[in-house]
Amino acid sequence: MKLNISFPATGCQKLIEVDDERKLRTFYEKRMATEVAADPLGDEWKGYVVRISGGNDKQGFPMKQGVLTNGRVRLLLSKGHSCYRPRSHRRTKGEKDIPGLTDSTVPRRLGPKRASRIRKLFNLSKEDDVRQYVVRRPLAKEGKKPRTKAPKIQRLKNKDEAAEYAKLLAKRLKEAKEKRQEKIAKRRRLSSLRASQSKSESSQK
Repeated sequence: MKLNISFPATGCQKLIEVDDERKLRTFYEKRMATEVAADPLGDEWKGYVVRISGGNDKQGFPMKQGVLTNGRVRLLLSKGHSCYRPRSHRRTKGEKDIPGLTDSTVPRRLGPKRASRIRKLFNLSKEDDVRQYVVRRPLAKEGKKPRTKAPKIQRLKNKDEAAEYAKLLAKRLKEAKEKRQEKIAKRRRLSSLRASQSKSESSQK
């Protein structure tokens, strides 16, 4: 095991490699920020106390402050957290174009299928007819009449469907209202029954 020991007062650090399990035993099962006597490392370390500030296992997984387990855990980390380095997905283009790679653009074979994405692509309002803006794909066959193919638009609401949904929603709201009124009436009946019973009991006394 490699031990990297630093002395903040001088700014120096020393890396030592220890193979003796008896010497390393003092560092096992310890948490971060725990202070450990360094006497078992040798006579030169007599009287020294070191604080565990971190460490890695053989596969390179680091210790992290606040994780109170002695094994590996999966954590959701973002930019700014310790023990995490966000990777960049940017690719830098050079000064010259590469023929067949960066000098030409290939148009998309298929356009968007969802109604909201077609609206977003062509910057349409809700009043515009989405069906007029569907990206059509030409089907060219030799000796046959040229024709085009278009995808079926998903999540498209026409007037009939909207009216049907509004009708269903109104029906459900009406049913819920009736159910609620029934519950209120039932409670009132129960409360009046209890009141009448208590009155009769008091009059009998």
